[in-house]
Amino acid sequence: MILTVIDCQQMKMTSTTNSRRGKRRKPSRQRVGIKHGYRSGLEAKVADQITQAGLPVLFETDKVSYIVPQRGAKYTPDFKLPKKDGGFLYIETKGLWTVQDRLKHILIKEQSPSLDIRFVFSNQRAKLYKGSPTTYAAYCDKHGWQYAHRWIPQDWLAECQMPE
Repeated sequence: MILTVIDCQQMKMTSTTNSRRGKRRKPSRQRVGIKHGYRSGLEAKVADQITQAGLPVLFETDKVSYIVPQRGAKYTPDFKLPKKDGGFLYIETKGLWTVQDRLKHILIKEQSPSLDIRFVFSNQRAKLYKGSPTTYAAYCDKHGWQYAHRWIPQDWLAECQMPE
């Protein structure tokens, strides 16, 4: 049996309408977040929290230069919050924290120690890898990074400048 392009398209349409049976799913937080330019539901949730605190949401506005041995690279922090002292506080949200991400942040800290980068993890008790005794929180403690579990702590937001 030879199928034409039209036959294939009709089969696709039939299979999707039959499988859904006319019911639509509620969009997940991740899908809504992605629609608004975020890559994850956690980023969308943190953006909502920043908005509710009355602060401007400055998502991925800056590029931070750092050098990976043998090549230059750029890092774009997830959120940038203006601090009362005139500086900035960067919030990096992480679900899965890969080896590459950890190495990148070690290099950034070595090369730009004045940057205030803090982490919000979806699970700060997650292990670095399967079978690892080290959690994300313990790794941050070891390297001197501030971190939080799922939400930006109120004291971090209190350091920030309210818009005028």
